[in-house]
Amino acid sequence: MKTERQRPLRADARRNRERILQTARTAFAAEGLAVPLDEIARRAGVGPGTVHRHFPTKEALFEAVVREHLEQLTLDARTALAAPEAGPAFFAFLARMTAEAVAKQDLTEAITASGGPMGAEAEELAAQLRELFGALLSRAQQAGAVRADVDAVDVQAIVVAALTAGRRRGASERPGRLAELVFDCLLPLHTHTDGNTA
Repeated sequence: MKTERQRPLRADARRNRERILQTARTAFAAEGLAVPLDEIARRAGVGPGTVHRHFPTKEALFEAVVREHLEQLTLDARTALAAPEAGPAFFAFLARMTAEAVAKQDLTEAITASGGPMGAEAEELAAQLRELFGALLSRAQQAGAVRADVDAVDVQAIVVAALTAGRRRGASERPGRLAELVFDCLLPLHTHTDGNTA
């Protein structure tokens, strides 16, 4: 009897898992880690037992959301790396990454404040993303689109500065404007002296 019901249960399980992840993604982004698993189950329209079967702890669910986020950023970075124009691809990826962090502001803060290290899969994805980001930066520098005296750690700090500036300013009719202004510091020095920001 168990084997007869196995296939439909698998399909239901996949749908339930995706619904839980989607609900958790929104909840963590809005409320951070404070939201209880039972509340996520309620919002997803499933029983608490269903959530616990897929994700035994809130940390496991949170990590799954983070992993999904890292997977998307890694995919975006690979796409940018394959783009023909190194400079525009690099700055477009920076803008996309910053916009993602703004949209998931509380999720980003929750990741920072969560304390324990992420699991092996998330750590591996994060390492891949750092490697791809370094390659994107190097490629843009070789193309003369980014100043040569910065490294990946500098750029990550600049992204944080752009996020902080945007949050201090608050809602704006021109989202991303402050990030663009901050990212101008990455342009080659001659670009600034010539007055050409293209």
